[in-house]
Amino acid sequence: MGKLVLWGGVSIAVLALLIQAIPVRRVNGPIEADVAAPPEVERIMRRACYDCHSNQTAWPGYSRIAPASWLVAHDVHGGRNELNFSIWNRYDAVTRRKKLDRAREEVKDGDMPPAYYVWMHPSARLTDRDKALLEKWFSAR
Repeated sequence: MGKLVLWGGVSIAVLALLIQAIPVRRVNGPIEADVAAPPEVERIMRRACYDCHSNQTAWPGYSRIAPASWLVAHDVHGGRNELNFSIWNRYDAVTRRKKLDRAREEVKDGDMPPAYYVWMHPSARLTDRDKALLEKWFSAR
């Protein structure tokens, strides 16, 4: 039984090392044209939205260790595909309106930022005042 446990532990350690070799794309592209928001709204968006919805992602240390690196990269790339404030200039007026309407609903429903993100980044937690400011600004655009 002892040898089985030892080999199991060694196998897990080797696997943990091997998965580190799987490449993960952690790139911040250029900021073509950031969305213009009032300073207070911009501060909220930067702390609660920009890690996944801009090209200004702060890649934390755990984003370099698999399997967490896979999850972080997946969330960032998915978030950028949905809405990227760093390429705001690429969206036409109709697309901007749709994206902001969706963002407003996600904030209003408490789906953004996601709970697991807030757990890892407590500063991203939105107060009722933060939510009201974002919802008002998103609606006015």
